[in-house]
Amino acid sequence: MKRAAILILFLLLLSLLSGYLLSSASWAGKVGISMFYKEYEFLKYWYKGAALCFIIWMFLLGLQSVLQSQLRRTTSIFVHLIAIMLALFGLYFSYSDFRQNISHRILGERFHLGAYLFWIGWLIISLYFILQKKQQKKKHHNA
Repeated sequence: MKRAAILILFLLLLSLLSGYLLSSASWAGKVGISMFYKEYEFLKYWYKGAALCFIIWMFLLGLQSVLQSQLRRTTSIFVHLIAIMLALFGLYFSYSDFRQNISHRILGERFHLGAYLFWIGWLIISLYFILQKKQQKKKHHNA
């Protein structure tokens, strides 16, 4: 339980950094968001981006925790490896999109780093469960 609290605190701090970086889009990027991509206007406010990032991570942490407790060790490792592959794909797709799409490229490197941190956070969650020892369920015997 102590390690989970440390992970949650770390993810909270990482989400604050991610939210700050996402809100640090370039001037041209902020203008583009305001004029053409209004659905992303919340990213101009660090606390909104941080909150969304943290909420999604807590959902993933909860989901993967349930899977960890309900599945056999080998099956849960397989599920977490799939999550790692999805996060790596998301990281690669984000990087590729930021390099090839001019409207995303002008958002600036700080914004890009904020997006990359989201995927890194999911990688950390998945690695946490892979490295965690499976807890044995205690059986209660009625006499």
